[in-house]
Amino acid sequence: SLKSPSLRRLGSGHRSQSSLAFNVRSTPSHPILHSYGLVSRLFAIPSSNLSSRFYSTALDPRVKPENVRNVAIIAHVDHGKTTLVDSLLRQSEGTIQGSDTRVMDSNPLEKERGITILSKYTCVVWHDKVNDTYYQLNIVDTPGHADFGGEVERIMDMVDGVCLVVDAQDGPMTQTKFVLMKALNKGILPVVVVNKVDRPSARVGEVENEVFDLFLALQATEEQMDFPVVFASAKEGWSTTDMKIKSDTMHPLFSTIISRVPPPQLDRAAPFSMLVSQIEMSQYFGKLLMGRICSGTVKTNDKIIALDRESKKQEDAKVMKLLSRRGLDMVGIDEAGAGDIIYISGCVAASVNSTLCHPTITKSIPCIPIDPPTLSMRFSPNKSPFAGQEGTQMTSAAIKERLFKEAESNVAIRVVEGDSSETFELFGRGELQLGVIIETMRREGFELSISPPQVVSKIDEHGDELEPIEEVVIDCNNDHTGTIVEQMANRKADMVDYIQSGDGRTRIIFRCPMRGLLGYRAILNNLTQGTAILNHVFHGYAPFKGEIINMRNGAIISQSEGVTTAYSLEGLDNRGTFFIEPGSKVYAGQVVGESNKDLDIECNPAKQKATSNVRTVVKEDKGKITPPRIMSLEETITYCRDDEVIEVTPKNIRLRKAILDPSERAKAARQKKNRVNAEKERKG
Repeated sequence: SLKSPSLRRLGSGHRSQSSLAFNVRSTPSHPILHSYGLVSRLFAIPSSNLSSRFYSTALDPRVKPENVRNVAIIAHVDHGKTTLVDSLLRQSEGTIQGSDTRVMDSNPLEKERGITILSKYTCVVWHDKVNDTYYQLNIVDTPGHADFGGEVERIMDMVDGVCLVVDAQDGPMTQTKFVLMKALNKGILPVVVVNKVDRPSARVGEVENEVFDLFLALQATEEQMDFPVVFASAKEGWSTTDMKIKSDTMHPLFSTIISRVPPPQLDRAAPFSMLVSQIEMSQYFGKLLMGRICSGTVKTNDKIIALDRESKKQEDAKVMKLLSRRGLDMVGIDEAGAGDIIYISGCVAASVNSTLCHPTITKSIPCIPIDPPTLSMRFSPNKSPFAGQEGTQMTSAAIKERLFKEAESNVAIRVVEGDSSETFELFGRGELQLGVIIETMRREGFELSISPPQVVSKIDEHGDELEPIEEVVIDCNNDHTGTIVEQMANRKADMVDYIQSGDGRTRIIFRCPMRGLLGYRAILNNLTQGTAILNHVFHGYAPFKGEIINMRNGAIISQSEGVTTAYSLEGLDNRGTFFIEPGSKVYAGQVVGESNKDLDIECNPAKQKATSNVRTVVKEDKGKITPPRIMSLEETITYCRDDEVIEVTPKNIRLRKAILDPSERAKAARQKKNRVNAEKERKG
């Protein structure tokens, strides 16, 4: 129930001009907020307010329909997209004030990792004081990491232009190529923003030429090739179209967007239709479907239908509520028309890529095809000896419901039921995307057993196996190039380009099987002491390139249950590298470290020091214990072997053998070896 009188008016459609607003983060928790996972996209922005104000249309009263622009901000990760949106919000009317940064990154994981994971939409009004004209910009901020490319693909249907942000030092990177290709294929006109030009190491002229070469390589049209270039420092809040002309505002970028990006050319007189691009959940309005209206107009209480991608009817529905953005505020509206980006409440079965339309329409709106998943992992309930001690969601039914609801809103993943009723297979783009989903579920109280990632291959028309190939870009110091090239060759990678920048750094481009990259990021960081940068993006499929030699040593396995002691770990220190600290709870079959040798070894890390009546002055010296190697969730995912399982609980991430009993584990290893030998003999 809505306790606030203003909220009751908003829920009932009453037009109130009250200025009362409340912060969404201060509202009490509700189970429905967690039912869509990453989709705890509750109004997307933490500082945004669900305002009690109502408007007649999605347009600002001061803005004419021809002065609306729908634009997306796209770029490679860490090239400054979200900071650029901050500057645009700060220098537009009635949005954010003060020193708040990255206000669009609302998800807790986004703030912790410093990256954008979810696409988010906001609306700003800019006053062109020279012409005394008001413009409304509907801006969509998108992720920059390749694993979240699905967020970029599905918003291309919502916008008429894009701002391609490129770092003035790094230049075009792998994800730059990916997001630009999606925009060019859609026929969208880009504005190139060379960001971070205030840095001493900026290569403004060279980067501008590299961007032009990238447009040529992607076969852009003549109109797309004639792109304007804006030089900016999003952090300092200024932009310019000429490096010789000083500026202290973002007005040159606003003006360039207005002149380059066309207004929506859509028919408002036609029947209503809208392609759903995103789902959000509200504890007050339930399921909210976001998208851009493609034709016609829609009002509160209108009757509509939902069509799937095959134009099959999903449901009959009634528009219960229309919502739109005003800066960082979510406001109610009475009516919206073609070109407006809005939220609709009242549908149950519709999901991402569904078409909401007038009952007379029978054909769905075409949507951009999504690149296929490249990795899969199996999810099942936690069955370790410590199961049930930390989590609240432990049943297969809860896991199934959670995964399928995640897939409903995230078109880049796919979920299927496994071999047993308790196993579910999740298909995704990469270990980071899968890791974010696992981390989100972990924080919601789930206890999971997760298999190591498997590469998703496909069979061509000739019956040959094709595996996914990634385009890999590694920036490193010149001293490390030889070792990196050798390591990548062992992982079946082909070197495509080798570019020396002249400042002691080299950029090497490879085409590598996806399975060859699993676990390599940690190896690269250890080799280069963290000075190398690795980025990759899906390139295509190629014939299977053969087996890759296992690069990992054996595991150190606990043979008993208990609490680890410094005394025991000190005695085992020369056996390898441990993943645990003194005082950690362990059980038999848990992987507690990595051996110095290729074979697995078993030990007792919980061994207690024998006590006696003899007095001694020798005390336990904890200083001799080598610090443990603490791995993140993504590192654990790529480190895990085929005979191991990742145990994920709200408080711990453990690695264990799939078969805990040592004798049964040895028996299974012998049977696997016999099967492999028999298969080799059969193939001759």
